[in-house]
Amino acid sequence: MSSYPQQPQQTEQYAAQTGEPPLWAPYYGAPIGAAVKRFFKKYATFSGRASRSEYWWVALVLGVVGIVLQILAGVLGAAGATTTSSGTVPGPGFVIGVIIYVVFYLAILIPSLSLLVRRLHDGNFSGWLALLVVVPIVVFVLSLLPSNPAGQRFDQPTA
Repeated sequence: MSSYPQQPQQTEQYAAQTGEPPLWAPYYGAPIGAAVKRFFKKYATFSGRASRSEYWWVALVLGVVGIVLQILAGVLGAAGATTTSSGTVPGPGFVIGVIIYVVFYLAILIPSLSLLVRRLHDGNFSGWLALLVVVPIVVFVLSLLPSNPAGQRFDQPTA
């Protein structure tokens, strides 16, 4: 007998359904495309649960997009940059790059928080623990924990 908690079996609940589970249910083993699609479909849904794969695929995609936007801001800032005795002044394109970067992060703020809350629910933790985002290592560890079947109490099936 294994000492690890058992992964919730969604196939028992959705035996008649094939493919992707309904939006109110977690998608265990979600591929990257489905995880990102569900992230935007559940834009501000703080109830329910999100599997580890849903959470970490989205985290990867958002991290890569963030890095690309930082590189873009740097490249736009390098064009037309000037060097003075007090340092380097970025070019006018830098402001455009920073504006794009800020708009992107403002656009994903609410859905990222809702995804984190759903991920905490899957581990049977209160969504209010997302307020610990000021202590990132705690949130990181909690998001790594396996699913807990008792987290089903956060599910709200819809017709």
